[in-house]
Amino acid sequence: MSSIASRSRTLTRADDLPQKLAAAMRAGHNGAAMRAKTAPELTYGRYAGPAPYTARQAAVLLLLFRRDGQWHVPLTQRPLSLTHHAGQISLPGGAVEKGETSAEAAIRELREEIGTSAPIEIIGQLADCYVFASDFFVTPWLASSPDVPKWRPDKREVDHVIELPLEVLLDPNAIGHLTIERGPRVFQAPCIRVGAARVWGATCMILGELAGLLSHILETER
Repeated sequence: MSSIASRSRTLTRADDLPQKLAAAMRAGHNGAAMRAKTAPELTYGRYAGPAPYTARQAAVLLLLFRRDGQWHVPLTQRPLSLTHHAGQISLPGGAVEKGETSAEAAIRELREEIGTSAPIEIIGQLADCYVFASDFFVTPWLASSPDVPKWRPDKREVDHVIELPLEVLLDPNAIGHLTIERGPRVFQAPCIRVGAARVWGATCMILGELAGLLSHILETER
């Protein structure tokens, strides 16, 4: 095992990883460079640029939890029957409702979509992201749980849960590219390989930002 792979493995199994991420975020560090590398070719007016006034507020949650000693994040595979993002892989989340904060919405949506009752502690906020296809202005929240969640996905919204090991985010071989066709438009998009699944678009960019934070921590601990 190479030195970098060994250090990545150690970091993504560290008891205090949530505290390390929180400290890095408080110090003003982010994964903006890595996030930019994971953006599809068609970004301006989709994932970049100011969101229009019509955009609805939404939130997603990256919930860190440990299984078999390694930190993971749950992703959701959408049913093929959905109108928007059918079959795609997403982070748990949805629209912010009246009277709740963005962080509260992210936690509520995660509990509604994948059914866990595990305790959740917010670590911090990642960069906002405008999603053109659904006209959502999305705020990602990073959180952690001391428990191993038991998933009970809502089959109306989630076909199944995919557990993404954080070690994958630090593996250069996990990054690939897809050719996306949207009517007459054909463009390339970076993706993260998670087994047979391919994660791209806004979800890939948000995970890219987390990967950038993890890489920063690795660099500072050399």
